[in-house]
Amino acid sequence: MKLLTFMRDGDYQLGVVTEKGVLDVAGALLAIPTEEDVPTTVHEVINGGEKALARLTEFTTEVLDQRGEVQSYIYDEATLTLGPCVTHPNKIICVGLNYRQHAVETNAPIPEYPILFNKFNNTLTGHGDDIPLPSKVTSKVDYEAELVIVIGKKAKYVTKEDALSHVFGYCNVNDLSARDLQMRTQQWLLGKTCDKFSPLGPYLVSADEVGNPNDLDITCIVNGEVRQHSNTSDMIFHCDEIVSYISQHMTLVPGDIILTGTPEGVVLGYPQDQQVYLKDGDIVTIEIEKLGKLTNRIVEED
Repeated sequence: MKLLTFMRDGDYQLGVVTEKGVLDVAGALLAIPTEEDVPTTVHEVINGGEKALARLTEFTTEVLDQRGEVQSYIYDEATLTLGPCVTHPNKIICVGLNYRQHAVETNAPIPEYPILFNKFNNTLTGHGDDIPLPSKVTSKVDYEAELVIVIGKKAKYVTKEDALSHVFGYCNVNDLSARDLQMRTQQWLLGKTCDKFSPLGPYLVSADEVGNPNDLDITCIVNGEVRQHSNTSDMIFHCDEIVSYISQHMTLVPGDIILTGTPEGVVLGYPQDQQVYLKDGDIVTIEIEKLGKLTNRIVEED
């Protein structure tokens, strides 16, 4: 199943992407009341696991078979203002230097263990939103196309073999990075946590529709030019290893998101005299196979 969130009256609403358009779940429930519990937020779906997903699938099919009033709750996606596809993660965990060719381009040694850092909810935004360029404090904002793992079941001390059974689904993120702030100290956090530096989406796609997360084409396009093009198979630590490793040290809970690293082609990897960082008006698109296209414009901060 392919889910998204959209804004209505200042709140995030759950949408299901169908061939006929985006189903407004809460709105449709007004037209087709049911005694069965149907999740009406993305976190209710994630927390409810397979049972919630099955009930939502059943309700969506029921709605699509209806005519008349219920059709007014199926929207053209292009008319919606989208939010982050996971709206309130408990944790945002990131893996650094996790693609072999990215490590090579930045002259960094291949890590023995996953390099972990975190971001915060202030960095979240959705597909189509403008990203403020905080030029008062940075002149080196970089793009990073990344696959995101969304946890669906509590995970503590899980094995690599069992790790992916704890995953609800996957989505795109642009792990925007202010390189001058990132490299100012040994801690990367400051360069990663400026406002809206983690646009997420447009869709949260359930794991059953994605299949093997380490066999997906991944691309970043800036102003129509392909800057990154790789495959998630180039990860040093694959998704099952990442989930297992993190779970040895902290409990992962439903709705936690894990940013799994970026492939080669970032501005930081270019020779210094060829580095052109993001500027006002740039359009950045992150596309991962089966997960859609996440597009945002970079704008000068007010």
